Amino acid sequence: MKNRLLVAAVGIITALSLSACGGAAAGSGSTAASKVVIGVDDGAEPHWSILKSKLKDEGIDLEVRNFTDGAQINTATQQDQVEINLFQHLKYLAQFNVNSKGTLVPVGATAVYPLALYSEKYKTVAELPENASVAIPNNPTNQARALLNLQTAGLLKLKDGGNSLSTPAEIISSKVKVTPVDSAQTVNALKGSTDAAVVNNSQAQKGGLGDEKIIFKEDLNSDSLAPYINIFVVKAEKKDDPRWQKIVDAYHSPEVEAAVTKLNDGNLLFKAGWTAQQLQAVLTTEQEHIKK
Repeated sequence: MKNRLLVAAVGIITALSLSACGGAAAGSGSTAASKVVIGVDDGAEPHWSILKSKLKDEGIDLEVRNFTDGAQINTATQQDQVEINLFQHLKYLAQFNVNSKGTLVPVGATAVYPLALYSEKYKTVAELPENASVAIPNNPTNQARALLNLQTAGLLKLKDGGNSLSTPAEIISSKVKVTPVDSAQTVNALKGSTDAAVVNNSQAQKGGLGDEKIIFKEDLNSDSLAPYINIFVVKAEKKDDPRWQKIVDAYHSPEVEAAVTKLNDGNLLFKAGWTAQQLQAVLTTEQEHIKK
């Protein structure tokens, strides 16, 4: 009798121990699975707090890790220091993957932002004098886009109509003098002696440039801007994680979109309808262009 009681007691203790261990493992696994570290370059902006709160309801604990350099963010993603990032458009990612042999892919779209022509001195493109000085970003991804904008505005012509890899060397005729400068210096150039400057949206915000300074803006509905759609990015081997879609969906919630819209003074067009497959197709095309 005593032996049977002892065996029963040991069995109960063993079962409880295994149950406790199993519960701890499950809990640890659940916590680890719900933790997501995202790399960004604007981590202090209000929409991140809203997004984090939204994702809590989805069982995701989002940690926003801020960087000051885009290349660092992609490298951190490639090296598993962060799991996902958001700061770049498809064209930038294509350059990174080709130049750094990266394996990063898009898993969702956010929005496309304007790359507008600003002036402190003139109200319209028509007012720009002959040989007016125009600063453009010198980084490969925005330089070509800026040149194409100036061509659409009627200020210059590019060889064979230009493309997403065009450089100032391909200008065949121009009414203005184009000067490439560091992207961070486009606002300073505009506030200096330059007659006009092509400035990306984030630099325009930082520099206090309002819409009243814009003399030419892209059509954000144009199919030609597909390479400039901003994207959530992960390593290719992690692309099928179901958490990414939850993050994308939460980003496009009314509350987060409203905060992002306010931050950008309405200068954006959300691209919630773009699938990861569609984005990948654009990325692949851009990568092929760069390799040629």
